[in-house]
Amino acid sequence: MKEPTIIVCIKQVPDPEGPNSAFEIDSEARVVTPRGIPPVMNTFDANGLEAALQLKDKLGGEVIAINMVDDKLAMPVLKKALAAGADELIILKDEGFVGLDPFSTASVLAAAIKQIDGYSLILVGRQSGDWGSGQVGPVLAEILQIPSVGVAQRVNIEEENIIVERLKRTGHEILKVRMPALIAMDSEVELRLPTLKDIKDANNKPVTTWNVSDLAIDPGKLKKRQVYQLSQPPSRKRHCFLVDGETVQEKGENLAVKLRADRVI
Repeated sequence: MKEPTIIVCIKQVPDPEGPNSAFEIDSEARVVTPRGIPPVMNTFDANGLEAALQLKDKLGGEVIAINMVDDKLAMPVLKKALAAGADELIILKDEGFVGLDPFSTASVLAAAIKQIDGYSLILVGRQSGDWGSGQVGPVLAEILQIPSVGVAQRVNIEEENIIVERLKRTGHEILKVRMPALIAMDSEVELRLPTLKDIKDANNKPVTTWNVSDLAIDPGKLKKRQVYQLSQPPSRKRHCFLVDGETVQEKGENLAVKLRADRVI
């Protein structure tokens, strides 16, 4: 079996660990703007990258990370993919790529992937941490006319087949598909931490940027994401109540009375 070429689609998203105060919601413009927190690699995409790197450690070959960037702050996130072990980074950057719906996003990714000869496997995250539609992966596989498997825990390559393990309520499910295929990764694997040498070496790895013209895409056929309503999250104010009492028993009785008055019990 020849050494595989594995493509990993990665996306930068606002840090989900950021505080609520770091996100500004404009209900009229229907946009969410993070303030003061840098973007991070989408968690499920990072899991897919780690799965690809584990296959590379075992079988050799190369890992190509591909990204549609619409944020000037995203480069540190993308360079993290190279530092972790990806061999090449392809950036799809164009004004026409900003804010696309899942089908158009998959169409752009498909146009780029068609220019990569002889790929064996495409790994994506099961969904993104911002919009979370979970549609880009399956649509991408449909456009490329290749098999796809979702919510994968582990992935392996045996001869010309891809072996996928998925978690079920009653155990594990093992699937076998022919290469090339697209696998949407879940949360079983965690991206490795690069060393200082890895971070330094990442600056010498190839980074290619393609736009609409390079991909021969008709920008008129790309559709923007339509947000019809966006509102502030419900208020989650908390009030602390201290129960008084001379003894533990009295405190317990007073707590029971308070809970009953508040209709908790």
